[in-house]
Formats: sequence, C-alpha cells, structure tokens
Amino acid sequence: MSTLTVKQTPSPVEHVDRCVRELADAREKLAKLSLAQRRELMQDCLDRTVQLAREWVDAACEAKGIAPGSTLRAEEVTAGPASTVRHLRLLINNYEALEREGHIPLPAPPQQKPDGTLTVQVTPVKGIFDTIAFAGFKATAHLGPQVKRADLDRLGSELVKPSGAQTVLVLGAGNVSSIPATDTISKVFQETSVVLLKMNPVNEYLGPIFQRLFKRLIDEGFVRIIYGGAEVGAAAVEHPQVDEVHITGSIHSHDMITWGPPGEERERRKREHDPVLKKRITSELGNVSPWIVVPGPYTEKELRFQAESLATSIVNNASFNCVATKMIVTHKAWPQREQFLKMVEEVMSRVPRRKAYYPGARDRFERFSGQQAPPESDGTLPWTLVRNADPEAMPQLFCEESFVCVCAEIALEAPDERAFLNAAVDFANDRLWGTLSAALTVHPSFRKDPHGAECFDAALENLRYGAVGVNHWPALVYAMMSPPWGGYPSGTLEDAQSGIGSVHNTFMLEHVQKTVLEGPLVIWPKPIWFPTHKNPEPVAWKMLALCHQPSAWKLPGLMFSAMGG
Repeated sequence: MSTLTVKQTPSPVEHVDRCVRELADAREKLAKLSLAQRRELMQDCLDRTVQLAREWVDAACEAKGIAPGSTLRAEEVTAGPASTVRHLRLLINNYEALEREGHIPLPAPPQQKPDGTLTVQVTPVKGIFDTIAFAGFKATAHLGPQVKRADLDRLGSELVKPSGAQTVLVLGAGNVSSIPATDTISKVFQETSVVLLKMNPVNEYLGPIFQRLFKRLIDEGFVRIIYGGAEVGAAAVEHPQVDEVHITGSIHSHDMITWGPPGEERERRKREHDPVLKKRITSELGNVSPWIVVPGPYTEKELRFQAESLATSIVNNASFNCVATKMIVTHKAWPQREQFLKMVEEVMSRVPRRKAYYPGARDRFERFSGQQAPPESDGTLPWTLVRNADPEAMPQLFCEESFVCVCAEIALEAPDERAFLNAAVDFANDRLWGTLSAALTVHPSFRKDPHGAECFDAALENLRYGAVGVNHWPALVYAMMSPPWGGYPSGTLEDAQSGIGSVHNTFMLEHVQKTVLEGPLVIWPKPIWFPTHKNPEPVAWKMLALCHQPSAWKLPGLMFSAMGG
C-alpha cells in the first residue's frame, strides 16, 4: 500500500475524550493570545502548507486516480493547498490591519441599494495582486437590513480582545481537500475556538499531512485530529465539553445528528422543536445547483466559452462537488438552445471519465441517470446530461443532490427573455432543493436595455442562494476565500436546506444574504479550471507562490504560464 494514502486507525473513544479535555484546557490560553501571537501562528501554518503542498497534492491525486503528469492535477493544487494558502494570506493581512487600525478595512466603500441595504466588495482585495489573478472579476456581498454603515467600521474588532473561547467539533468533508483545513482555520482564527477535527473516512489519508500543517496549533493545544466512522463521530458530538458542531456533508448527516434516525420520533422532535443535539450546529450541505441561461445574441465564441464553463462545473472533481451544476435551465423557444447543449455535451465527451472515488457513486448514478452503470472494470462513470428532465417522472433530479456525474436540463416556456428569467428564478427558488449556489449566463445586451437591467437586478435580488455567479461558476466564490461561503440564510434546524452559517468570510462580515460574483462573458487567457487547458498545473503552483509571498516580480512568470492554455 502507498505511504501517501494509508488508511488510518479509528480513534478509540477514550482517545476522543482525552483530546476534548486537552482542548478545553487550552481555551483560555487561546483567548489570551495577542493579535501578533495569533498572526505568527497563522504564518507558521502558511509556511508549512507550502512545504507540504506537493505531498498533499500527490496524495489526493493518488486517492482520486489522477495519473502523474495529468492536467487534472491542477484541480488538486487549486482546491487544496492553494486555497488554504490564500485563506491564510488574507487573514494575516487582515490581522495586520487590525493591529494598525483596530478594524479590518474594506477594499472599497460600501454601496447602498434602492431598498437601503448595503453591498460591499469582497474581491478583488488589495495587497495580493487580485486584479491580475482574478482579472475582470468582482465579488460583492449583499448584507441584511440589520447592518448599518457604522458596523462596517468595526469589522474584526471583536478579535482584538476576545471574551473567551469555545470547543468546536469540525466534521471534515471528504471531497475537497481544503475544506477541513480552512474550516479549522476559520474556527481558530476567526471565531477564537479550539478545534477537534474529525477526518472524513474518504480522505483520512490527509490527516497526517494536516497533523504537520497544524503542528504549532497542536503543540499549543488548540487543535486535535481524530479518525473513524459514525461511532467516533457520535462520541465527539455527544461529548459534554464540545460546545459546537460544524459539518460539511449531506442533509441526511445533518439531520441524523440534529434530530436522530428517520421515523416518527424524529418527526415529533421537529414538530416540538426538541432536537437531540442541544448544541449550536453550523453546516454546509450541498445543493441541486442551477445554471440559468438567458437567451441573447451570443456569438459562437461566447456560446462555446459558456458551454465549456458550464461543462467544467459538472466534471470538476468527478462531479463530487456540492457546487457542481445539477440543473441547466433553458428557454424552450431559444433558437440557440440545441447548439448550446450540444456544445456542453461535446466538451464533456472530450474529458476522460474519472474514477468514481466517492462511496455509493454507482448506485446514485443509476438512480439519477435512469441508466445501468457500466461494468466496474476501471471504476469510472460516464458524464451524463439528462435533457428535458421531467419533474413527475424523475423527481429526484429536482429535490435531491445527486452527488455524482449526472446533470439534468429543463426547458421553460415563456413569451420573452425577461419573462423567462423571472420564471427561471421562481423555478430555482421553489422547485429545486438547496440554497447554496446558482449561476446565470446573461448577454451584456440584456443588461444594457433598461427593462432588461431592471429584470436582471430583480433576479439577483430574488435568488435565494448564498452564492450567485454571473457568467461564471460560483465555485470561484469558494476559491476566493474572502467572500462568505454558505447557504442562503433561510435555513433552520428543522429545514437546514444548504446549511446554517458560513465559512471563509475573511472580512468577518455579519448578516450576509448572498455573494454575487460577476465576470465577462468570455475571458482570456483560458481559465486553469477548464478541463481543456493544456498545461494548468504550473499556473496553479505560481498562483500558490504569489499568495504565499506576494511580489510583483512573480507576475510575468504567472502571466506567461497562464497564456499557455
């Protein structure tokens, strides 16, 4: 067996107990650390992430069946150590601002919407060459009515002298390798909590790497890492000295923890608001992610770019992403509909099948595609687009996250483009499960027309999703780290939808309704997250190096590599 992906021994219950007690003993020490001391710990984590990055990526690629030299390795760079490095760099920069000014300054002044609520720019940020790395992109957080302008002058100020610390159990995700790492970082340095990180059995091979990444935090008693399945998780959840639970996973796991097994007793508890778990729980739980395509005068180049962007959102990470597109929403009378869907299928046909590494994938494929899975000889599954999906015949495509390489398409009838966009927003909000992310393809001419602009603004306002991507995959909101990442804030314990609370959010904003990411219809050079990029890995490593130690001297090499796509 490879030393990179060796299976870990489940943690005995007594070890879990010892870990929790050690964490509890360190809470007061964490709360008393100065900003400079915490910043020094983050810098150590940052440097160690860079030192461990190659081993981290090699391990993830081996586990997911990505061959040496494959262009797919770039996925594991960007979704693993590069995202973690960016998160730490942003936090370090903001901690430095806290030390200088007593609060975290925003990249640009807040803007007021017609209803009086505020929006704030969260990407690009200053100091790490975001205008180069994310050229043409802008991410804006929409805040709730509780937030006033004066509140934005105090961002992060509660970290200057935290009142205390809690013990948080982080139930790590098994699909994207940066999630358990950045969740841990969020809890320690943004919420002043000591963390018991339980690795998911799917990617527990990363535990020893994280053990070294978080060495200083572990030595100080602020982090502990455990392994195992449901029994170990239950022991940690139920431990009396664990104050809070954070889970990235499925709604089924969330409800099992919160309400107990399915059945009459669970329903009684929900009716009476009597959860099994008497602790705070935060979560990120997935989505039937829609991509709405608004008709317009698209050129073939524009249509092809958008088709490739959409296809990327399906095939990335073998489609084991909570933010993978699962429902394409088109206008039935759109003249370019057939051409566009053929382009999407053509891109998917050029991407080699991937190892279906996540447990239960074959069963889910058959259930959501309506097809028999191919023989298990190579462990792969075919990319599948179910066109003209019927909500009556296949309701599972609309009300459950498939978490497998199946995407559906539905065509809505509407008299014109504006009526279609209104109908598509209602459809996404009311007919699809989840509130995590949604994407819109919109031609600039639609937004230039006054009536179209009004309709578009209303669509952004009305979409009940935590991340909305305009012309681009909302997964970029996750990768940027400065925006909040989580479901729309309508989730409750009884109906958690895509989760409660958010992570990342390096400006430490409160009462965020959603983040809107906007970018051009076509960008150049070709994005490294596109599966047809010829040589994305060198670009990914250069982006990691730029976040590690930002320098203008690194930009020419980054741009030269990027143009090789």
